Amino acid sequence: MRAVLCGANGAMGRLIDGILGDHVVGRVSIDGENGVPRTFEELGPVKADVLIDFSHHSAVAEVLRYARGIGCAAVIGTTGHTAEEKALILEAAREIPVFYSGNVSLGIAVLCRLAKQAAACFPDADIEIVEVHHNRKVDAPSGTAMMLFEAIREVRPGAVPNCGRVGEGRRTKEEIGISSLRMGNVVGIHEVHICTGTQTLTLKHEAATRGMLADGAVEAARFMVGKAAGLYNMENILG
Repeated sequence: MRAVLCGANGAMGRLIDGILGDHVVGRVSIDGENGVPRTFEELGPVKADVLIDFSHHSAVAEVLRYARGIGCAAVIGTTGHTAEEKALILEAAREIPVFYSGNVSLGIAVLCRLAKQAAACFPDADIEIVEVHHNRKVDAPSGTAMMLFEAIREVRPGAVPNCGRVGEGRRTKEEIGISSLRMGNVVGIHEVHICTGTQTLTLKHEAATRGMLADGAVEAARFMVGKAAGLYNMENILG
């Protein structure tokens, strides 16, 4: 596998670079440190199987333009995309294979599947999602929390997110609360609470290090090599 890393000098980029080693054939980082090109224009076209992006969601248009230009797959590891940016991802997936997920951890993928199964078993239960991250994270709720919500909504089509509950008003049957905590150096904790009134089921995933995301990104990249154009996610990897 030949890979291009966007955001190569970032924390995730360096972890992925360390795993892939000589399989990295191109790097881009806006800071330009370590002699890494700042832009795709500086890098120029390279022969690659996949482009892995862990830079910033606002760069997605340039990332997809480059991937389409050299005809490789794209793994989008950033979160917090706007509606317009998500539309660009869907558009690119008509031409190239695109992997897009709010979290590339295999454990989180399993958590989403379990949350969906549990929600189906307790159709009238109240469901709350709680996510905790370090104090430097800029987007809330996390992309992972929204992945969990979307997974549950597959079995509860009428579900509505209530992000950061505030003010007066009783909880509605349709809502799923999503609470975001930002503190210290927490890598990531996600909990799904399913309460019937007589019992509560809690599903939890806790990240020990960001290395799990690097491992997941590399696994996703390898999975995408040779795939047909389309939009892929962690469910495709789980099978």
